[in-house]
Amino acid sequence: MKREDWSDMATFAAIADTGSFTKAALQLGISPSAISHTIRALETRLGVRLLNRTTRSVAPTDAGEALLRTLRPALENVARALEDLNDQRDRPAGAIRISAHRGAISSNFMAQLAKFSAEYPDVIVDLSINDGLVDIVGDGLDAGIRHEHKVDKDMISVRICEPLQTAVVASPSYLSLHGTPQTPEELRNHRCLSYRLTTSGGLYRWSFTRNDQTVTLDPPHNLACTDSNVIVLAALSGVGIAYVLEEQASEHIKSGKLISLLEDWCPKVAPNYLYYPSRRQMKPALRAFVEAMRVGGN
Repeated sequence: MKREDWSDMATFAAIADTGSFTKAALQLGISPSAISHTIRALETRLGVRLLNRTTRSVAPTDAGEALLRTLRPALENVARALEDLNDQRDRPAGAIRISAHRGAISSNFMAQLAKFSAEYPDVIVDLSINDGLVDIVGDGLDAGIRHEHKVDKDMISVRICEPLQTAVVASPSYLSLHGTPQTPEELRNHRCLSYRLTTSGGLYRWSFTRNDQTVTLDPPHNLACTDSNVIVLAALSGVGIAYVLEEQASEHIKSGKLISLLEDWCPKVAPNYLYYPSRRQMKPALRAFVEAMRVGGN
């Protein structure tokens, strides 16, 4: 077998696995146009069409499926052999691709990442920030970071932080003009800054608890945004009242630029979990990352 045949067939398998030229290109680190050229050249050399292409999907032909049945075990054997070699290194190396929602990137996360990077300087962490749900397998990612209830059941998940404290905040200028709410119900009379959920498009509901009492609101809003950092900036500018993770506003609360409201009502929310496929052999670099980031890790 020629060297280019092996490389091209690995590319073909990546397209079949992801169902997308674009996702396969991202996974392999090459351009979509290069992927298209590779497949055309492979099909020409073999004299058969391997993929059916439409504007919405890519799927193997019967000939492609027949090739994949033989090709996949061979590729998996090679991948295992390479991982075995990497296991013999003194230190893990290579890149790991992680998808995280914005709220997961806290000062504690960065402190743990700094320790990890110092201990494993040959590992590159490629971090993608996405507040929506992602298909880590289809998108060629190694792992994701989400709240536990958003993790698929066929994934292995590891808790990487404690439950997260929420906060309701507003600027002194806003409160001087509109007054300070004393109960969650009084928020109905205020201008609020709502977070729009990336995946569903709906608005995040504000939840409060005190003793045995729970209050859930869809507060009136004069701004909705899919970026929680923008919501904090809007609160700093006096646009309205924000409901955010305390970590995102703590610096501004300490400086007095934001005032923390309804503190005895603000609940904690589920901690973040690092998750990865249960059926995929774990890279040594990812294994080291998981151990470093888990609660109680190094």
